Formats: sequence, structure tokens, C-alpha cells
Amino acid sequence: MGPQNMEKLTPEWQTFDHIADIGIRGIGQSVEEAFENGARALFSLIVEDISAIAIKEKREINCSSYDLTGLFVAWINTLIAISDIEGLVFGDFRVCINDASLFGNAFGETWSLEKHGRGIEVKGATFSEAVVKKEDGLWIAQCIVDV
Repeated sequence: MGPQNMEKLTPEWQTFDHIADIGIRGIGQSVEEAFENGARALFSLIVEDISAIAIKEKREINCSSYDLTGLFVAWINTLIAISDIEGLVFGDFRVCINDASLFGNAFGETWSLEKHGRGIEVKGATFSEAVVKKEDGLWIAQCIVDV
């Protein structure tokens, strides 16, 4: 391709199509259980077998938002950040939710390729299809994660 065929870039904004996402959903008897199960859905993507994660480390997690849906996205993004920064994977969770604030614990261990395998790299939770609602007596917490 010669220089005459190259498109000149200018300092403007652009959008582009990109399909790379997966939905995660937690279902529970309580909103807390739905959040905990949503986190399990997240880590079932990150490792090949979530049941292989041993409980050796505990991380306290606090986050808040403007409503339960925003809180679920914040919870998932906080877990992704801690996992990425500290090289940890989590397999068990306990949360307490008060209005749109969450205090919780994530339990797991240092990630190991030999033990946990390589799942999908999750970059972050989005508000796409994000919802926290009660349906047929069960709580559902879900969102799309960018992979």
C-alpha cells in the first residue's frame, strides 16, 4: 500500500464496532446471595475449574453506588481489579448489602496456571444488560463483562 492509499488521521473522536462480551448472572434467595453467585459466575470464566480454588486468602471489599444495579457492577469491577492487581482468584464470597452499599469478603488464593488453568481474561463489568431485580421469588443480579 503506497502513501497515496493511506488514510490521514486527524485528532478527532471515533467509534468502532467490537463484539467481545459475555453475560454473568447470579441468582439467589436474597440479594446478597445473588451478588455472591454473580461473583462465582465471574470467576468461573477466569479459571477453568472454580472448585479448584482453595480458601487461603481473604480480601475485604467495600463499594457503593446509586442503586443496586450500579452496586453489582461496582462489586464485579472491584473483584476484577483486586484479582488482576494482586494475582488472586476467588471462589467463595460473603456480602452484606445496606441500601446501595456493600461490605463483603472474597476468599481464594494466588492464581496458578498449573492448578487453575487459563480461563478467559475479563477486563471489566459494564452496564450493558445490567440489572438487579426480584423475579418469581428469587433475586437476579447480572451484567455483561468485557472479555
